[in-house]
Amino acid sequence: MLTLTDIKDLLVKGEHLTLECKRCENKLPNSLWDTYSAFANSNGGYILLGIEEDRTESDPNKRFSIQGVANPDKLIIDFWNLANDPNKVNVNLLTDNDVQVIALDDKQIIVIHVPRADYHQRPVFINNNPLHGAYRRNHEGDYHCSDAELRMMLRDINESGNDDMLLDGYSMDDIDIQTLNSYRNHFKSGTPDHPFNNLSNEEFLRQFGCLGKDNQTGKEWLTMAGLLMFGKGLPIRTRFSNLRLDYIDKSHLVGEMRYSDRLTYDGTWENNLFNFVMFVLPRLVHELPHPFQMEGLQRKDDTLQDKAIREAMTNAIIHADLMIIGVLKVEKYDDKFVFTNPGLLKLPVEQIYAGGESRARNLHIQTLFRMIGFGENIGSGFPLILSAWGEKHWLRPELIEQPELLQVKLTLSIESKKDDGLVEKLVEKLVERAKVNGDDLSERRIAILRLIIENPKISISKMAEQLQVSSTSIDKHLEYLRKRYIRRVGGDKGGHWEIVR
Repeated sequence: MLTLTDIKDLLVKGEHLTLECKRCENKLPNSLWDTYSAFANSNGGYILLGIEEDRTESDPNKRFSIQGVANPDKLIIDFWNLANDPNKVNVNLLTDNDVQVIALDDKQIIVIHVPRADYHQRPVFINNNPLHGAYRRNHEGDYHCSDAELRMMLRDINESGNDDMLLDGYSMDDIDIQTLNSYRNHFKSGTPDHPFNNLSNEEFLRQFGCLGKDNQTGKEWLTMAGLLMFGKGLPIRTRFSNLRLDYIDKSHLVGEMRYSDRLTYDGTWENNLFNFVMFVLPRLVHELPHPFQMEGLQRKDDTLQDKAIREAMTNAIIHADLMIIGVLKVEKYDDKFVFTNPGLLKLPVEQIYAGGESRARNLHIQTLFRMIGFGENIGSGFPLILSAWGEKHWLRPELIEQPELLQVKLTLSIESKKDDGLVEKLVEKLVERAKVNGDDLSERRIAILRLIIENPKISISKMAEQLQVSSTSIDKHLEYLRKRYIRRVGGDKGGHWEIVR
């Protein structure tokens, strides 16, 4: 339940990914249900009925006008009747505590909290029409889900994942035996007494769900997991033309160099997932700090940070939606690693950070990697990454969804944390300066200054993601802050922000 203070804090931030204000006097606005669907299919949010927003007004004290609702009790009854009508909305996610009436400026408004729908419940749609009645939230608006988004949400309902799908026409002839032998050598090295070591290649693949039989025709075909993990490059590119694997090393650049190393399809390797991981991982961990440690008479080079990198790369694959158009990309910079995979998160970000649960899309591929020591126990992978980065006092790993691109990005910075106390002291000084000068340093502008202090290289798009507003909104605030508080040194690429002392 929200308090009056909570409402005022939300209004200071303005409409964004998780807040929508609607004028509502005597009847519920039709657009209410668009937003209900959008919040449910995204990250949840609050709908405030009885408040109108003027988006041309930058001053938060003037941007919102409290209109109030004339008969809140009647409107709430109308709302519940429609929320429970399957012809209006396919699933009611709300409980009694999610709808309340609050007095604001001597007027009454209705507050509706819409939670994020579980992946079993998505897509949430209205008017009995999943094709045209399913919405997602994008910055400050609701938009129709694309066909790709709808298909992704429908696939996610399947608990057995995506990668057990039989690929009609793809057989053992499409397996790269050299890749499979390499995997089996890793498997045997880690589990020398495992009974699978004595199996034929065909039976080995069957045991891992990489080869299956069509019950109708009796023919045996590779599954999605089998082809993508161990397949030859040409069959993979033919069947999964939507997917691209890409590694780019942008560290140690000199002059006009765009990258110092790159691995993408060039005809010199079979571009399956196993080869991609085995080629890329050594390049990532090579320059991580490796203190001298001995285990018996052998040097021990595998650190917690090495394990975290393996976990990050494995996660990017097993949680990816490999059936949509996208790039499974790994980028290496002087100060960070970035892992990007197609698809959106099945679980809320907070739940992933907390650990304890995992909902991989590619369960057979997950098992294959775990059997050779890649990937932690279910639900413990991301906490391991957090622990590894915390051990080195590096910046907290950042996991974000990018719904407009249908992808997820994990950034692992290898820069030390800023002293939070020093950051807040500098922010306080800037706020004091604003009071003396009579400047309009709103909460949003203070938040932007804090981001710049913490990371002078932060981009406008990154600010927009973290503050959950549009890039246009960030641009407007930066234009104001440049007058007295910040300056840009260098260009958009390679430049940085400085606080004007």
